[in-house]
Amino acid sequence: MGAFDAIDIAASGADVSQLWLEAIAHNIANVNTTRPADEEPFRARLVHAEEALDDAGRGRGTRAVGILESQAEPIWVYEPDHPHASEEGYVIRPAVELSKEMADMIAAQRSYQMNLQVIRTNEETYQAALRIGR
Repeated sequence: MGAFDAIDIAASGADVSQLWLEAIAHNIANVNTTRPADEEPFRARLVHAEEALDDAGRGRGTRAVGILESQAEPIWVYEPDHPHASEEGYVIRPAVELSKEMADMIAAQRSYQMNLQVIRTNEETYQAALRIGR
């Protein structure tokens, strides 16, 4: 393990956490999005991440490998006066649970903050080591 590996690993975690926060923000912004009945409804974005490995199979952090769309069934709500209502009076609402998104946002924020703290702590340690012997 090299001298700056911890910083690289924490930076990769911070990158994934930032992408996760962006996906959550997009989901929250579209929690009430409706579309005409003949169009595909809004689907929540989910970040797919996995462990990043080096050539020897050792962990090197994490990386986002894609953004998936939720396959949860949309919710049909009877709102005959809504402009996007079908002929039967139903509106398709996205299957986005605001409480789940908020809980995920807290977890993503804490993950981001912890990774940044690891980076700061390592930088301070390296700076202290450079001051030794002066």
